Amino acid sequence: MRVTIPVTPQGGVEERFGRAPLMAVATVNGGEITEWTVHEVQWDRLHDEGAHGQHHARIVRFMREHDVERVGFAHMGPPMIQTLFKLGMVLVQVDPEMDAKDAVRAIAALDVPQDAGDEEPTD
Repeated sequence: MRVTIPVTPQGGVEERFGRAPLMAVATVNGGEITEWTVHEVQWDRLHDEGAHGQHHARIVRFMREHDVERVGFAHMGPPMIQTLFKLGMVLVQVDPEMDAKDAVRAIAALDVPQDAGDEEPTD
């Protein structure tokens, strides 16, 4: 399973999903992280460059390039939630005080029905 989460340089959960400077992509097998890569995405800098839709497209490209199935986040705005929902992502809100790797293991361990991406998220 492929999980992504915004991370701090110290290994915590970055609170700003759409403005995260770093995103980790993890492969989780049998509850263990078998691959962990931190990408310098610079979304903090890029967020306000160009039209808002361009930024969402940038994030969508990242998700597709890394075959992400689940997304961990501390805070995410409704437009981004809708965008990722339309991609069929499983979105999981986590405590920003968590260690990012612990959060990823918890996200991967969630029992999510196969058709979980078929229902509109609620506010």
